[in-house]
Amino acid sequence: MSTVRVRKVGLVGWGAIGRIVGGALAVGEVGGAELVCVVDNRPLGDTAPAPQVTFEEALERCDLIVEAAGQGVVREWGERVLASGTDLLVASTGALTDEDLAKRLHAAGPGRVYFTGGAVGGLDLLQAARSMGPLDDVRLTTTKLPSTLEQPWMDAELLDRMRTATGPVVVMSGTARDVPVRFPKSTNVAASVALAVGDLDTVRVRVVADPSAHHTRHVVEASGAHGSYRFEVAHLPDLGNPATSQAVPYAVLRSLAALAGRTGQIL
Repeated sequence: MSTVRVRKVGLVGWGAIGRIVGGALAVGEVGGAELVCVVDNRPLGDTAPAPQVTFEEALERCDLIVEAAGQGVVREWGERVLASGTDLLVASTGALTDEDLAKRLHAAGPGRVYFTGGAVGGLDLLQAARSMGPLDDVRLTTTKLPSTLEQPWMDAELLDRMRTATGPVVVMSGTARDVPVRFPKSTNVAASVALAVGDLDTVRVRVVADPSAHHTRHVVEASGAHGSYRFEVAHLPDLGNPATSQAVPYAVLRSLAALAGRTGQIL
């Protein structure tokens, strides 16, 4: 009689994403996946439903690490996780705008690296379309509340325009190579679209601040010789961390369910 494998999950980050993912795992909402530890650089006390351990301890206890703590974790620990034989599920796809890091992660092992689509849909179809031939025009427009987009590099004039805006203000235009670096907590979607398309420079990105953006909005438009595609999503921001959409932790949970072998999944 065959034994069902249970994925032993270590969760890195106990913030807006990690708390929901960890809570769902702790009560058994993802069959075939068990939360065995949490890694965070803050003392969590009794707030986490699993022991808080160091990253090194997590690698010893787990066969799957879920990153929910930001791009820095992927840069610092991604290769080491994979080299230990542990699989890695990345939520902060913006780290992959560093092409050298992306190549190293894909080449590392024996652990396997996976990425969650996060706050945007249609990436599976873009990947399929890319197999038919290049997508030569890909555009992403992300619209968020101005306060969630403020960055240390912004000058006084831009900050003033954002803070006094009565309508949409284009904060930055560029490619999926440049934008996630400038907005490390707000534009992982740009990197996710680029992962699906297979080219950071093909994806043109506009970041828009809008004081009436009670929903975070992402519009993806792509076309090639074989067809054209348009996806639009509008999410409520997380109440505790408005830079993150409420849907993101549930996208992580869906990815976890697929990795744990849940039947009936759309892959």
